[in-house]
Order: sequence, then C-alpha cells, then structure tokens
Amino acid sequence: MADVSAANNNSMSHRDSLIRSLADGSYHSGEDLATSLGVTRAAVWKQIKKLGSLGLQVESERGRGYRLAAPIELLDQERLRATCLLGNGACLEALDVFLEIDSTNAFLVRNRSVSQNSLRVCCAEYQTLGRGRRERKWITPWGSGLCLSVAWCFSGSPRDLSALTLATGVIVRRVVHAVTQADIRLKWPNDLVWRDRKLGGILIEMTAESHGLCQVVIGIGLNVSLSDQVMRTLCDWPAGAVDLSTIMGGQVPSRNALAASLINELSSLLSDYEHAGFAPYAAEWRASDCLLNKEVSVMDARNEVSGFARGISDDGALLLELSSGSLKRIVAGDVSVRVS
Repeated sequence: MADVSAANNNSMSHRDSLIRSLADGSYHSGEDLATSLGVTRAAVWKQIKKLGSLGLQVESERGRGYRLAAPIELLDQERLRATCLLGNGACLEALDVFLEIDSTNAFLVRNRSVSQNSLRVCCAEYQTLGRGRRERKWITPWGSGLCLSVAWCFSGSPRDLSALTLATGVIVRRVVHAVTQADIRLKWPNDLVWRDRKLGGILIEMTAESHGLCQVVIGIGLNVSLSDQVMRTLCDWPAGAVDLSTIMGGQVPSRNALAASLINELSSLLSDYEHAGFAPYAAEWRASDCLLNKEVSVMDARNEVSGFARGISDDGALLLELSSGSLKRIVAGDVSVRVS
C-alpha cells in the first residue's frame, strides 16, 4: 500500500511540474519536458493525456511539442504576500496556496486557529470537492477560476451576522467592477450576476465557540476564463454561467491581482463588521439587486413560496410580497426567477 501511495504522489508531482512548465502557453518539446521532470518521454505523454481530466486543453504539433491552448497565470504565494495590504490593523496570520485541494473552505474549517484581528487565507488552482450552498458541487477546470477562502475570528456574535454574506457580495462586486467596469449585479443571498448569467458565488460557514468566540470562513468562487463547453455545464440557470474573460471582451484579468484585492477588502470588511454591521453596505447592495420587483420562487428545506421580490430588510432578509399583499421575510432559501 505504501508503494502505491508513493507512486500516486510521484505521479501528481510530475503532473503539477508539467502544468507549471506548460503554463506560459508556449510550445515545449517532449524531450525538454522529460529532462526537466526526470522521466521518460513516454511518461510525459501519459501525463499529457491525464491533463484533459482537469479540464486543461493541450495542443501538440510535430517538431514543436506541447502547449496549453491558453496560458495560465498561476497563483503566486510570494506575490500575494507582497501585495496584501490589510486594512484597519488586521494582520495576515497565514496564506496557503495549493495546486490542488479538496476545498479551500474545508481546509480553513479544519485549521481554525485564527487569532482575533487576524486573517487566514487559502487559495487553490483546483478543488476536487468544491461546494456551493446546500452542498452543491462547484468545480471548474484547473487554473480557470478563482477559489479563495478566508477565515476570521470575532470576539462574539457580531450584529447582522446573517447579512455577512450580502456584505461580502458587495465587497466582491466592488473588486470585480474595478477590473471590468461592468454592471455586476447581486442575487440574494450569495450570487454575482452579469446579464442574468452566473459569474460566481459565496459560501460562508460559521462556528460559535462555547467561550463566546465566533469563527467564520468565507469562500469565494469566481469564473475567470472558461471554455464555452464548460460554461454550458457549470450551472442550471436559464442563461447559464459567464466568466470575466467574456465580460472583458476576451481579456483575461490577473488572478493574483484579483485575489490580493479581495483579501485586502475582506480584511477591512471583517475588522469593521463586529461594530458596524451590515448598515454601511445595505444601500450598495440594494442598488445592485438583480431580483428587485421580479416574480420569484423561494425554496427552503420544507416548501416553496412565490411572490414578488421587494428588496431586503435592514438585516439582509429578502422581502417577498405574497399574493395577499403581505410581506414575508425570507432568511434562507434558494431563489429562482419565475418565467411566464
């Protein structure tokens, strides 16, 4: 069993080194790749074939070698550390960057030793068990999205804790708008939207400690540069998914710059949230509400209710106007726009 495990680890190490070599999008000969990896050319060819299972498209040309169909800007731990300028006195407790992991959120939940006013960050090129709300899978091809999670410890249960997802949405929208200049909208409670297509989502997990501390892990997933084929299968929305490259007319934004901006902005949000709550973000969220005045259906664990979305309350609950004319507060559930 130990020999099998070692062989698998070696195979993954060779695969990861191969991806790093091909990330620039240039051609690399099989001979050069074999030499740099310390394997045979046949072993390189086997690893090349396996890259397709990660969603990576590899092109080959006789006499020139192999290249990725599109270059990948790998997440750079040292670059991120150098560009993380945390606000409001927050400090960076740890920053981990993985080529592959089960889930960035799950990693931080397992490693919750976060001191107060300190941020712990985890990023990954690929998640094998990426999750959205209600345990839905969220898996994108290797290096094509941004998978980022941060962990923070509040001294107690902060005000408007249930609206933290919405406040995070405002922060992510700001960062994405700064890069794209596009009209990014927010869909209650946790999605980022462009022209009715899903751009990304947010997943927050919380743990209240017996001595009063409240640990939160915020996971953010953004589609950066995906093939049309992948986007057609990525979500079940009528208009489907979208990525930043499409929004930007084919340009691919720097994932390192996006990640650094998100980390910096999230540190400011979290360090202020315990005393400021959702109020500083409410107006901006309302201005970006993509559901406002639309007929929607809301499904929770028990039943489905329909009505017209009338915005949010001051604490972030969805306000649903029922057929009777009364307003119903929705604090949890999945929302879909009703199609006539």
